[in-house]
Amino acid sequence: MSTIILVDDQPIANFITRKLLEIEGYNKDVVDFTNPEEALSYLDDKQNTLIFLDLNMPEMNGFEFMDSLKAIGQKHRIIILTSSTSAVDRKRAEEYPSVIDYVEKPLNKNKFTQLQPFLQEL
Repeated sequence: MSTIILVDDQPIANFITRKLLEIEGYNKDVVDFTNPEEALSYLDDKQNTLIFLDLNMPEMNGFEFMDSLKAIGQKHRIIILTSSTSAVDRKRAEEYPSVIDYVEKPLNKNKFTQLQPFLQEL
């Protein structure tokens, strides 16, 4: 199984995502971070990860995070999980080849079910 990384500055958002993953049987190799810079360090030697990424974080926003991954040659599949309803953010996220979906918070069972095709690839 590939590693799943949760990157959100709000611990409750990571908790909800982790619980939904566990309910669906994806409870192994799930690592969460509230600091995106720590997540980048963790990803340094990782490949084939699925990342649930928030856009609005204080230390480093999601776009800066994706730019940092690109700068170091890291290629991962990213699901944007954000409270942003901005069409500008959505369009900008679509410009990143690593972004496979854009989901507005809160993540719930219905929205999670729509992500099943991406999770089956793990």
